[in-house]
Amino acid sequence: MSKKNQTQVMIGGKILVVGGYESEEYIQRVSYYLNSKISEIQKSDGFRRQSDDRKNIMIQLNIADDYFKAKKQVEILEDHIAARDKEIFDLKHNLIDMQRRLDDLKKK
Repeated sequence: MSKKNQTQVMIGGKILVVGGYESEEYIQRVSYYLNSKISEIQKSDGFRRQSDDRKNIMIQLNIADDYFKAKKQVEILEDHIAARDKEIFDLKHNLIDMQRRLDDLKKK
């Protein structure tokens, strides 16, 4: 098991100590992403008028939206890869079949 790392991060203007088995660099990148989302959402006038609970829910919904969009993109890419793999498989078999036919013709 990897060693648990602890690192200081700033999220929403507050310094926090975050621990995890990921690298310090990864934890910092995740924190940067979270801060970016917070900054993006805070630009909305309607957001500023909301209660803290509602603000947190809006941030969470935006992050969940990003997650599901990324997950869908991964599924699309995996489908494309599977289709390409099948196409390559079919082409290899066609090539083998054509090579076999050529060999048969050469024998005649």
